Amino acid sequence: MKKVFLIIAVASFLASCNSGNQGQLVGARGKKWHPVKPYGMTEVPGGSFIMGKSDDDIAGLDNAPTKTVTVNSFYMDETEITNAEYRQFVQWVRDSIVRQKLAEAAELGGGGGAQGNNGGKSGSIDDYAFKGANQNGGRRNNGTGQTTETPYQQYSIHYDPTNQRLNWDPEILWATADYPDQYYVEVMDEIYLPPSQSYNGQRLMDVTKFVYSYKTMDIEAAARDKGNREKYIQEEKVPVYPDTTVWIKDFNYSYNEPMHNDYFWHAAYDDYPVVGVTWTQAKAFCDWRTQFHNGYRKSKGLHNVNTYRLPSEAEWEYAARGGLESATYPWGGPYAKNDRGCFLANFKPLRGDYAADQSLYTVEADSYEPNDYNLYNMAGNVSEWVNSSYDPSSYEFYSSMNPTVNDPKNRRKVVRGGSWKDVSYFLQVSSRDYEYQDSARSYIGFRTVQDYLGEDIDLNQPPR
Repeated sequence: MKKVFLIIAVASFLASCNSGNQGQLVGARGKKWHPVKPYGMTEVPGGSFIMGKSDDDIAGLDNAPTKTVTVNSFYMDETEITNAEYRQFVQWVRDSIVRQKLAEAAELGGGGGAQGNNGGKSGSIDDYAFKGANQNGGRRNNGTGQTTETPYQQYSIHYDPTNQRLNWDPEILWATADYPDQYYVEVMDEIYLPPSQSYNGQRLMDVTKFVYSYKTMDIEAAARDKGNREKYIQEEKVPVYPDTTVWIKDFNYSYNEPMHNDYFWHAAYDDYPVVGVTWTQAKAFCDWRTQFHNGYRKSKGLHNVNTYRLPSEAEWEYAARGGLESATYPWGGPYAKNDRGCFLANFKPLRGDYAADQSLYTVEADSYEPNDYNLYNMAGNVSEWVNSSYDPSSYEFYSSMNPTVNDPKNRRKVVRGGSWKDVSYFLQVSSRDYEYQDSARSYIGFRTVQDYLGEDIDLNQPPR
C-alpha cells in the first residue's frame, strides 16, 4: 500500500512540474492588468522643472525659492471637481446611512429580516434587512443563476467585508405617502429635520447625519517604526455635506443669498466647481472615489486601480505650468489677457471689477482655454486644496524627488491657483497660500490625481 501511495505522489509531482511552466522560473503573476485612462482625467508626463518664484519677485523668493525637482507621471482631473460630481458622493453617503438605519430597524422591530421581491417596491421594512456576510466577492445572484454587480461598500461597517451587507435591491421610498409601515416612518423621521426647523413649505434633511467612515494609515510613520502598525491606523468619520453658508460668512454686508440657496443643488450649477468643502472632506472624497471605482472592477473580476488622491504641491505646480519652463501663468505670460484684450482666467481684475472677465462669481469648470496638458482653470475660478502642509521654509528642506511635506500636526494646508475673488498675483503658478484644513470657503475647491501605471499602447504606434 505504501508503494502505491509513493508511486501516486511521484506521478503527481512529475505532472505538476511538466504542466505549464515545465519546471522553469516564470514568476508568480497576478491578474492581467489592462490600464485605462480614468474618465475625465488627463495624463501629466513626469519630469523635472524649476519650482518656485522668479528672481524678480524678491518677497516671493522668501516663501518659494527656486529649486529643481522631479515628479513621476500621474493622471489629473481636467477640471475642478464639480457640484454634480460631489453630489454623487453626498447622495451615496446619504443612501448608505438610510439603508443602514432601515436594516437596523428591520432587525429590531421588523419581522425577522425576510426580504420581499415585488419589483423594486417595498412591502415592509423587512425588504431592507441586512443581506448577511459577503460570500461571493462583491457580486450577488439575481435569482436567475446570473450574478450582477453591487454598489461599492455594501457593508454596514464600510471597511469590514466580514460584516453584514446593506441591501441595495429595493428603492428608497422618499415620498411620505409611500412609506410601508411605522418602522419605516420612524427611520425617515430621524433623517429629516423636525417641522420647527423647516421653512418655505419644504421638508429638509438633517445633512449633519451624512457621515462617511473610512480608515487611514500613516504609512511613513509605520515604515520607520518596526513595531505594530496597528497604532498608525485610525478611523476617520467625516461629515460630507458642503458648507453652503460660506457664501454668507465669507462676505460681510454683501447680498449672496441666491448662491447660498442654489449653488450646490440647483441643476444650473451642475458643472460649476464645488466649494464650501474642507481639506478633510476632499480627502474623504478621494477615498470614496477609489473604493467606488474598485468596487465596480472587483465585480467584473478586474485588477484594482491605484488610489485617487489630492496632488502634492509640487505635482500641482508642475501640472499647472503645462510644460512651460519658468512661465508666470499656465498660458505663459506675463499678462492675464490675450492679444485681443480678453481675460484668460476668472479672477478679480481692474481694481475690483469682478465682471470684467465675463463672470461675477465662479464659472463652469471647463471655461477658458486649457493649458498644454489639457487642464482647465489651473489659474483662477477656485483655489484648490493640495496634499501638502504649509511651511514657509519647506522648499529648503524637502526632497528634490517627488517632494512633499505633510505634517499631520500642521493644520495649515496649501491651496494653489487663486480664485474668482483674488488678484492676478495669486493666479501665478508659483504663488503659495494656505487655509486651515477644517475651514471651508466659497472660493476653495479641489481636483484629484491618480498615479500613472501605464496604459494600453498599440504595438504599431511609435514609442512616445
